[in-house]
Order: sequence, then C-alpha cells, then structure tokens
Amino acid sequence: MTPLPSIDSEYLIHTLTSLLNTPSPTGFAHRAIDLTQQFMQAFPELQIALTRKGALVATWPGQANSAPRALTAHVDTLGAMVKEIKASGRLKLTRIGGFAWNTVEGEGCTVFTSQGERLRGSLLLTRASSHVHSSQVNELKRDDDNMEVRLDARTSSADETRALGIGVGDFVAFDPRVEVTNGFIRSRHLDDKACVACILAALKALHDAGLRPAQTTYLHISNYEEVGHGAATGIPSQVHELLTVDMAAIGDGQASDEFNVTLCVKDSGGPYHHGLSQRLRRLADEQAIPYKVDIYPYYGSDGEAFWRAGGDVAVALIGPGVDASHNYERTHLDALLATTNWLMAYLLSE
Repeated sequence: MTPLPSIDSEYLIHTLTSLLNTPSPTGFAHRAIDLTQQFMQAFPELQIALTRKGALVATWPGQANSAPRALTAHVDTLGAMVKEIKASGRLKLTRIGGFAWNTVEGEGCTVFTSQGERLRGSLLLTRASSHVHSSQVNELKRDDDNMEVRLDARTSSADETRALGIGVGDFVAFDPRVEVTNGFIRSRHLDDKACVACILAALKALHDAGLRPAQTTYLHISNYEEVGHGAATGIPSQVHELLTVDMAAIGDGQASDEFNVTLCVKDSGGPYHHGLSQRLRRLADEQAIPYKVDIYPYYGSDGEAFWRAGGDVAVALIGPGVDASHNYERTHLDALLATTNWLMAYLLSE
C-alpha cells in the first residue's frame, strides 16, 4: 500500500472560502465556474473546457486510458430570482432550489440586475416589526407571499425600483457569512463548494507529488445541480465509473457527522452502484481513512442525473458531513481532509 501524498490544508481552506464568497445561485453560477477554472489552470496537465451548458470539464490524463473515470461536484447554490416588483418598491422572490424561507429570513442579499449592477438588501417577513405587528411576526407563514426583499436604496414604489435597474428575472444571492474557527467552517453553500475544494486539494496534492491518476479522469464541475439536471450532460460517454462528490446530510437517524467523510449507499433515487461502493470501502480501509456509511431519504445527486439521462456508468457518492444542510451549514476540516484522502485513494487505485 502506497502512502497518500500530504494535503495542503491552507490551500483547501483558501479555495473553499474563495468559492463560498463568490455568489453562484443556479442559473447564475458563471463566476464560481470561472474561479474554479482559474484554480485548475495552475495545473498544466489538465485540459480544460466549458460545455455549452456552462459546466466545467477538465481532462486529467492517466497512466492508462482503458477505463476512464469521472468525478463530479457542483458550484451552483440555492438562491432566488425576482418574481415581482411590489407597489411598495420591495421585491417578491421565487426560490431556486429546495430550501425553506425561514432558513434565510433576515439574511443579507445581493440583487444582480440584467445591466450588471449589484444592489444590496435584506430578506424579511412582510410584517417584520414586532412593535407594529405583534403576534403576526410569530404566526405568519413563511411562504412566497409573506417574504420580501427590502432594498438598501431610496425607493417606495415600483417605478422607483425599476429606475434602479431592477427587473423581473434578476438573480438574488444570499450572503454566505463564512467563518473559519477551531477547525470548523461555517457558511451557507458548503453544499457543494466544500467538495469542489476537496477535488482541487486532491489535484494539488497529486500534482505536487508528481503523481497521475491510474486512469484518465474527467473532473466535471456542474452548474445546475440544485434544480436536478446538473450532470445530465457533459460527462464523456467513454467513462466507466462516476464518483459523485457531494455533502453528507447530518441529523436525527443519520450515521454521518461533521468530522468524517460518508459513503452514501442510497438516497431518494434509490441505491448507488454496490460494486463501486464496496471498492471504495476497501480503499478507505486500506488507507485507514475514517468514514461513515449512510442513507439520505430526501436527497438527490448529479450522479443520478447522469443515470436518468442514460449514462451507462457505475455511480457512487461520497462527501464530508455537513450539519444543517440547506440552512446555515457547518463542517469540519477533518471531514474535508478525509474526503480529499479518499478521492486520492480512488484516483490512484488500479
């Protein structure tokens, strides 16, 4: 058994925090795609291209090309779009991705106009003041009709808001509020930027050690995962195996935690490929990588998107444990390092 190369933890955290601080709601993820491409361009062995859909695909030549592999992770995140400019000048939104309004209530946000301007605001309940609305603050249902963006601009009418350049269809990104403390990384959108950072860290560790993957490997960074079809295209047909790298869900009844990487064997789309999952378990055991095995009942992945699109590959799913998924999330460096090590073990395996 060959020891795995050492991981540059500072690089991992740097790439992760840089990605987290780059707004990228689904449909508007090009900035995070561009940033990921910039990180990958530091490694001349990669052949980098963009799909017509806007995903990033990097080809990493391996020692052999008899059974090519792929890794996929996504940089698109939850977010919103302007649905309506209200008579008050405030904004009614429509959600992007599966989250509850109460998880972003009171959060700062940025509106990206079609002219390229950015305007700041906050997502609030329509009856937000306890001194005015009393019990309604607690009782009002958090839904599309009762949530609105209060813009940080002098506007009290729809016309004044339109004069700012805001229109229906503009994208809205919620503040990530990134903080790194005591080994914990706390932020929105760790799903799935944590895993993109792990892929980059694995790439750097192997590059610095002068190593190549055993098989030619495609690194697929998708931009439409949160709406269900991110990796439906962009993964070459010659790929034999697809390892999806996405967060592990933590909560009551789950085996996953914030300090370990998890192998998901089943989610809402059904079981993953048993043979590939078993091989990953053996690799983790050989390298003494601590991991959990879990099932996520309300979860889907890009690997399944490729399966549903007709992809004839074995698909497995691993990722670091993330607490409070699709809320204000948190993970730990230990889980990120374990994920990165497992990726390297897989890439180097025959």
